[in-house]
Amino acid sequence: MKIKKIPLRKCIACGQSKPKKELIRVVKNNSGEVFVDPTGKANGRGAYICPSKECFELAYKTKKISRSLDTEITEEVYDKLKDIIKE
Repeated sequence: MKIKKIPLRKCIACGQSKPKKELIRVVKNNSGEVFVDPTGKANGRGAYICPSKECFELAYKTKKISRSLDTEITEEVYDKLKDIIKE
């Protein structure tokens, strides 16, 4: 039986590689919209972040999400991320 390979992604805040399903994906699509992608399958450039309060605060303070997506991130995207992390 063939072993299925688990895709790993790196958290932009802490730098740890984790399975893709454990991380939250923030996407910038072709039209420049930035949004949180709960499915992990939306088209566009993605940035991954751990679902921990520490990683969120570090990414928010140092603007790592905006740097990795090369665009300004609105407060409502950060609010949506905060809501997902609290759950």
